[in-house]
Amino acid sequence: MSERRAEGTPTRRRGAALENAITDAAWKVLVEQGYNGFTYEAIAVRAGTSKPVLYRRWPQREDLLIATLARHWRPLDIPDTGNLRQDALTLLRTVNAERARTMILMRIQLADYFRETGTNFSDLRSRLHPADQTSPFATLVDRAIERGELADVPRPERVVNLPFDLVRHDMLMTMGAVPDKAIVEIVDTVWLPLLGLPPHGGQAGR
Repeated sequence: MSERRAEGTPTRRRGAALENAITDAAWKVLVEQGYNGFTYEAIAVRAGTSKPVLYRRWPQREDLLIATLARHWRPLDIPDTGNLRQDALTLLRTVNAERARTMILMRIQLADYFRETGTNFSDLRSRLHPADQTSPFATLVDRAIERGELADVPRPERVVNLPFDLVRHDMLMTMGAVPDKAIVEIVDTVWLPLLGLPPHGGQAGR
């Protein structure tokens, strides 16, 4: 049976092209209707295909959800400015600009999923990233150690990843992007001192 686009134009789609079309359609359904509306029927109609096509690839609805989120939760580019403070500010500003809307959307639209599965946002994030993947802030700290900017001493994972955790917390509490002043404060007065560096005394982000 030939596949059809949502607009009704006949086309044959196979392999990655078909799966991308389906997960793109699934993302639109999730954004518009939330997890309750995230059904095989709705996604098949939106993708211009049939439910058996979806079931063959993703036997469980959760499988299709994870595949959809993985496609649209792209890795962040990790900055390398040669300075830990500027790296951290650049990364947090990128998170703020590119991830705030998606994080808030996921918290709202996936609320029923979290209740149904007894999981939370952290559990979902761990499924979207390989277990052995180095976190962006761990990469920044490793580079700073290699440059001699930081002492090579053990640091708790919670301390290393604290800037991202604080920014994410503020996003979810206020349901919006984080003011740049708060981002600079997190880096200058919280994170750098915890890493053993003096608080930054210059003007924000300059």
